[in-house]
Amino acid sequence: MLNVDKQNATFLYRQVIELITENMDAGTLLPGDRLPSLRKMSKASGVSIPTVRQAYVELERRRRVESRPQSGFYVRHRAANDIVRPIRTTALKPVPLRCRSLMERVYDGINNPNLIPLGIANPSMAKPAAKTLHRTMKRVMARAEERSIGYASTLGEPALRRQIAYHYLDTFGAQVEPDQICITNGGQEALLLALTTVASKGDVIAVETPTYHGMLELIDSLGMLAVEVKTCPEEGVEIADLERTLLKHPVKACMFSTTLGNPLGVSMPDVDRERLVQVLVKHDVALIEDDVYGDLHFDGRRPVPAQFLGSKARVLTCGSFSKTAASGYRIGWVVGDEDIDEIARLKRAFSCSSGLLQQLTLAEFMASGDFSRHLKSLTPVLQRNSERMRALVAEHFPAETRTSRPVGGSVLWLELPEKVDAEQLFDDAIGAGISIAPGHIFSPCACYKHFIRLSFGHPWTDKTEGAIKWLGQRVHALK
Repeated sequence: MLNVDKQNATFLYRQVIELITENMDAGTLLPGDRLPSLRKMSKASGVSIPTVRQAYVELERRRRVESRPQSGFYVRHRAANDIVRPIRTTALKPVPLRCRSLMERVYDGINNPNLIPLGIANPSMAKPAAKTLHRTMKRVMARAEERSIGYASTLGEPALRRQIAYHYLDTFGAQVEPDQICITNGGQEALLLALTTVASKGDVIAVETPTYHGMLELIDSLGMLAVEVKTCPEEGVEIADLERTLLKHPVKACMFSTTLGNPLGVSMPDVDRERLVQVLVKHDVALIEDDVYGDLHFDGRRPVPAQFLGSKARVLTCGSFSKTAASGYRIGWVVGDEDIDEIARLKRAFSCSSGLLQQLTLAEFMASGDFSRHLKSLTPVLQRNSERMRALVAEHFPAETRTSRPVGGSVLWLELPEKVDAEQLFDDAIGAGISIAPGHIFSPCACYKHFIRLSFGHPWTDKTEGAIKWLGQRVHALK
């Protein structure tokens, strides 16, 4: 890889630059890959550390690489798409879900193991913790014996609730009592319990646009109506549009993902999150915070959910291990504060309790430090996958394609040329053995007809790259 000719008249640092760019252009170094450390590159090329540093700095100036504090230099994606545009919401009204049949077809694709899974947001699978979890479960079963196959309490295993409370304290200093936490069957049941606690049939629920399709299906199944609030692809919910919505419609609650959203991968600035809470207090509107991706920021920064900002707002925070550790365990939670008694009553009515063996395993997984270590190793993989996917989209999709710029999580939101029908692309992709998520299902009124969501939350393979290239070619044909 590195053959620097010291007899050559070309400056040594420029030779290092040429060697690195050749490897980038050849695909040996891919977007998101970490360059060798200064010391390692110096030893491999036979030039001094200052010379290597000079080459890296020049590559950064050319925007071919980027430096990350205390981490090193990384290959940037080769081209940057324009960022997706927010839609205007002034004419939108509370509506029931309009794309149930398409949503069912999307789930059929997600659950088909023979398809390349670009349609499912499953970041924990980008670097699975399966071996560590299996060893932990064996220890738990050996120690707990009969108890491990019994029922858990309605609120959940105390050891796990303590670990979740400690995680909040250790991560961003939030004081949470274990008795304010109810363990649920995944994040979806957490959202169900929270929504049923604060709202009733016929109520209006404000959501981001685009938003997680599972929220929309839940709102619709409970006989409620969703109204969309304009969302900036780089800063999240637009507070001014939220206030207009609250004045115009009888909103009972908001369902937002302010720490890290799906499908935009956007994180609301702390100051805006504080303003959001103030607005909700003023209008006496509850907030359900979907915080399942909050631990998956690429830069390691963990935003503070709205519930822990010291406000008197009525906020319920929903979390899950499905996105961070084990989707198949189906273990989530809701932090209820004064609503915990009602949440516990609903939990008894809906499902009684959640799997004890999984709870015991996750409690030990957290207590041992394995969970924290797993997050630190998982997020760089997700960031690298994100950069590779954006680079391939820029290379193979039409030039007018716009993309989100996720700061974490596992999904990329694409705005395609307006003539492209995302539902048609979805059907064509299924026929080619690829699952994607058409934009229709991320809006109650099916607004996003030329948008799609792609997932990079899986091990990166040649099949992944081939699928993205195929999609790009198909979009060219449909535009």
